Amino acid sequence: MASIRPVVIYPPAADGGRRVRVDDHFLGMAYGLLDIAEFLREVGIEDADESYVEGSSLIEWRGGGPTAWLGSPG
Repeated sequence: MASIRPVVIYPPAADGGRRVRVDDHFLGMAYGLLDIAEFLREVGIEDADESYVEGSSLIEWRGGGPTAWLGSPG
């Protein structure tokens, strides 16, 4: 597994996506937990899945937690 680095998930944008960043690298826009899990797998967190994304202390959620997406009660 790659070294553990902080992950920041930003508040939902107007289109519902949330920016995902690891350290100072922008990984992309996520539109659900599966997108975030895929980004994490791409940077070496091979066991990342929806459960991992929801419960990981590695992830800093800004503007709401893992249930906060545009149009959701979050």
